[in-house]
Amino acid sequence: MYFMHFQIPGCPLPRHLPAILLFLAACHKGPQVYIDPAPPSLDPQRLTEVLSAEFMQSAARWNAGDLQGFLSLYARDSSTMYMSGKRFEHGFAWIEQHYASAFAPGSPRDSLRLEEFSARPLGTTYALVTARYVLYRNGVTTASGPFSVVLQEQTNGWKIILDHTSSDPR
Repeated sequence: MYFMHFQIPGCPLPRHLPAILLFLAACHKGPQVYIDPAPPSLDPQRLTEVLSAEFMQSAARWNAGDLQGFLSLYARDSSTMYMSGKRFEHGFAWIEQHYASAFAPGSPRDSLRLEEFSARPLGTTYALVTARYVLYRNGVTTASGPFSVVLQEQTNGWKIILDHTSSDPR
């Protein structure tokens, strides 16, 4: 390979300086990039215990006729989503209105219990909960089905940001 001979007037350079510089550049590793390892995930067993207690408290509030207590697990903002039939509805206000008729004075409201509860961490501040709801009256099931919710840990606790609830076929 042929290298041109570089020389600055009045300052002689070694003849092989370009080759040396090229060699040094090739050997340079470049900037070191350090990537922090992923933060530790939440303990699935502990998460299930914590969220199960929250959901059982929410069901107890349903059974006591406390709409706001039941809804306390939902994030109270316009981006909270609820899957209704074949479309997503947006906003806490929609969710509140959706459940309000079941809590109207004198309105019959079936009792609620939850079954097959499971929680799974999605990183350190999100969780997926799956379970089944069962509505019943006088010991007879009136409605049931699976649900899945995504929760986000916020400053005021774990809050549902997405609710997808389905009904079992009748």
